[in-house]
Amino acid sequence: QVRLVESGGGLGQPGGSLRLSCAASEDILSFSTMGWYRQAPDKEREWVAAIYSNGSTKYADSVKGRFTMSRSRASNSGYLQMNSLKPEDTAVYYCFAGTAWGRSWGQGTQVTVSS
Repeated sequence: QVRLVESGGGLGQPGGSLRLSCAASEDILSFSTMGWYRQAPDKEREWVAAIYSNGSTKYADSVKGRFTMSRSRASNSGYLQMNSLKPEDTAVYYCFAGTAWGRSWGQGTQVTVSS
């Protein structure tokens, strides 16, 4: 079982930025995919971003152009750089990793965007 630990959540202002981290217990380059979901109050879980084994990335339309996903072998972590934050970005953000053995999830980190 892959262990994933998110960090970097907190309070952001509209138009501001936050950077989320997802530290993994196993080599992130062994993952077929790594990314983020979020769940806002009274809403269904929403896919946000993913990075694939070849390094390509994809984003939900709601965050495209504002969020950027990356990964680092040095820290064995994935990152979600969130710019131009909007109040509707408020949610619990969950990191995930996909392997041949299944999908693993982090515990979640709260992001609140408010003025």
